Amino acid sequence: MTSNISCPIHSIETFGTVDGPGIRFVLFTQGCILRCKYCQNRDTWAYRGGVLVTVDQVLEKIDKYKNYIIPSGGGITMSGGEPLIHQDFLIELFKKLKEKKYHIAIDTSGMFPITPKIKEIIKNTDLFLLDIKSINNEICQELTGFSNKLELEFAKFLSKSGKHMWIRQVLIPGITDKKEDLINLRNFIKSLKNVDKIEILPYHDLGKFKWKALGLPYPLMHVSTATKKDIERAQRIILE
Repeated sequence: MTSNISCPIHSIETFGTVDGPGIRFVLFTQGCILRCKYCQNRDTWAYRGGVLVTVDQVLEKIDKYKNYIIPSGGGITMSGGEPLIHQDFLIELFKKLKEKKYHIAIDTSGMFPITPKIKEIIKNTDLFLLDIKSINNEICQELTGFSNKLELEFAKFLSKSGKHMWIRQVLIPGITDKKEDLINLRNFIKSLKNVDKIEILPYHDLGKFKWKALGLPYPLMHVSTATKKDIERAQRIILE
């Protein structure tokens, strides 16, 4: 049965190795609800843009790489932008991917209420790469324009649902690296089930050229990039 449900795709990575286990076919969707000041994909925010593709067109592309993906223990990862914007597309795509025995992951902020459609997507997803923007609500609002309430509730729902998670935190010197916040993040993660991996990602400013290309000022121009020492300190706190 064919499907004409479509979604704007910003870009595709056919041999991804960091967004889930094994070799991943990674689709970066167009459009994002957040306004992260450190965003490295500023050009994905707009809902218009990218290439509009149908579920069947995506499946055709993915199947070309099946002989690499499946033996590696890999699968498909939806990223963005924010993939959970495109809920009807994901529901239809994931049903068909499941029929083909693909492992499915979503890289998301989790900034969504738990609606019936979100529950349907969660049911058909094997792994969530959950970006906790900041455990400190004030900092989260300052960085993204949104409270962290929904993303923390999203994580709790995944835990109750027995869904596997990788928790990600971008370490921004002077902003998300405060010891008290890292301890609170550690305690929150410990309250969750099925957290398979914790990734402390170093803040970098490599995406600032995209802001410049769009004629926009880069909000964190005077913030230092995170060093190896910064990451090691945060890891000690998070993992102790």
